[in-house]
Amino acid sequence: MMYPYKENHPEIADSAFIADYVTITGDVKIGDESSIWFQTVIRGDVAPTIIGNRVNIQDLCCLHQSPNRPLIIEDDVTVGHQVTLHSSIIRKQALIGMGSIILDGAEIGEGAFIGAGSLVPQGKVIPPHTLAFGRPAKVIRPLTEADVHDMERIRREYVEKGQYYKSLQK
Repeated sequence: MMYPYKENHPEIADSAFIADYVTITGDVKIGDESSIWFQTVIRGDVAPTIIGNRVNIQDLCCLHQSPNRPLIIEDDVTVGHQVTLHSSIIRKQALIGMGSIILDGAEIGEGAFIGAGSLVPQGKVIPPHTLAFGRPAKVIRPLTEADVHDMERIRREYVEKGQYYKSLQK
């Protein structure tokens, strides 16, 4: 379901896949070849939500903002199942593990990996190319070559799956 909020309407690239039972409202922009999976809610009724290209937002995610604090997700990001993102910045090629919560003003560095079930508190900055995990999240170590390859595989598979499912909607 797509809803405007006041004068703001969702803007979704033609090549993006939006699954059934997704709700998108207001000032939301979604880039090329991105995929938004089943039962996700993206509300742009407080501030903008900007989602880049080839981003996958997996099943049951919740994306929202606080006043004057947009949610920005750069290109090639993976957001795992049941993640909550709120007024934060997720830099390109990052991966947010299943069940994680990223709060207002947090910034996840380029290529960083947030382990499943983590809580990144308000204002916390996770450096690029690191693994952070826990409640609250703490940097554990730099990413390995195997980590980076696995993150790339997941991104690639979600672009392919999204385009496959999109072809079924025509």
